[in-house]
Amino acid sequence: MPSRSQDQTQNLRVLGTGRMDAPKDGPSVALLEAFPNCYPQRPYVISITFPEFTSLCPVTGQPDSGVISVEYIPDELCVESKSFKLYMFAFRNHQSFMETITNTVLEDCTALLAPCWCRVKGLFAPRGGTRIHVFAETFKELPAERSARVQEAVRAWKTECDPHRP
Repeated sequence: MPSRSQDQTQNLRVLGTGRMDAPKDGPSVALLEAFPNCYPQRPYVISITFPEFTSLCPVTGQPDSGVISVEYIPDELCVESKSFKLYMFAFRNHQSFMETITNTVLEDCTALLAPCWCRVKGLFAPRGGTRIHVFAETFKELPAERSARVQEAVRAWKTECDPHRP
């Protein structure tokens, strides 16, 4: 019999169902699920990337594509990856500017997770000869000592691990 970690999975609805229905109403924070962070005392970075992002231009209806990356230091919750994939799929038939998409993803992840820090990078493929990269981030208000540890973890992440530093 396999051993089990302390991960709490009993409240996850999408993972393990063997199916993933297409979202009908576009992107919504309601599509995202979270599970408890087993290490809230430790500031560590989670990076989740969706390399096949697609949406539609709100003016022309032409497709836009790119890579969406969400980087965050969790507090009490972590995003469940299959629900994140479903959430990203919800943008496929959604018309919105790239700047709005990036900030919407940040707002939805922040609303769900209340992370110590979160940054969303929208690295959009060139269309019409123009490449657009959008970076949006937020820090949670924390006690001074914890805030300093989070700031240092973010600084190290951006310095050592981020090829797209703004």
